[in-house]
Amino acid sequence: MSTVFGLSTVFFWLAVLVIMIVIEILTMGLTTIWFAGGALVAFFLALLRVPFVVQIVVGLVVSLILLIFTRPVAVKYFNKDRVRTNVESMIGTQAIVVGEIDNLHGVGRVTTGGKEWSARTTVDGIVLPVGAVVIVKAVSGVKLIVEERKEEN
Repeated sequence: MSTVFGLSTVFFWLAVLVIMIVIEILTMGLTTIWFAGGALVAFFLALLRVPFVVQIVVGLVVSLILLIFTRPVAVKYFNKDRVRTNVESMIGTQAIVVGEIDNLHGVGRVTTGGKEWSARTTVDGIVLPVGAVVIVKAVSGVKLIVEERKEEN
């Protein structure tokens, strides 16, 4: 794209910039913002009528530099307040059986953190009575997978 296409390269980089920003806004995943920075630099080079090949190379280099040097900081900053989901936070917690757990009959309820959950044991054939204290080992769908807490001597 030479001087004949000079104006079209400006619009090309402007379109790339807008597309990258829109994708970033929709995904919020820090995936395309780096390339938006490269497109912005290439846009200014197009305004200065720098050859298109140079615009591409500089745009890619700027994108890579932004990706390498700023992404780790941005990811750390944006994920610093990440809170484990309710399900993730259940694993390893204690629960109390409020409805007998019997995998063979497909029944069982526990309460933990003030909420009641369906529950199953880690091993079929074990029946846990009401009042038993269990440890949450996993989550399967909306059921907590538990095992009886071993008493420590």
